Amino acid sequence: QVQLVESGGGLVQAGDSLRLSCAASGRTFSNYAMGWFRQAPGKERASVGAISSGGNTYYADSVKGRFTISRDNAKNTLYLQMNSLKPEDTAVYYCAARSGSGWYLRGIMYDYWGQGTQVTVSS
Repeated sequence: QVQLVESGGGLVQAGDSLRLSCAASGRTFSNYAMGWFRQAPGKERASVGAISSGGNTYYADSVKGRFTISRDNAKNTLYLQMNSLKPEDTAVYYCAARSGSGWYLRGIMYDYWGQGTQVTVSS
């Protein structure tokens, strides 16, 4: 079992930055592929990006160049640095984990999920 806890969400203005964290416990974090997802009101959950156990990253087109995913295996923590935030980035953000060496974009590929953290960007 892996337990994931997101933090760092909040209310910010357009153009601001925010960093989300996802603290993992229970298994060897470095062996897990991780992903960030978000779900806006009335919309389906969507991938924000992913990072492999080796540190390779992938980003959705909507956040490419603005968001950065990183991981600190020594701290068992995943990060999502969000810059130049837009109102359309408003959503509940979730981190997810699965064992494996690749990176995965589909939510169904992940075995463990956090409870989510709300990010609201005002215009």
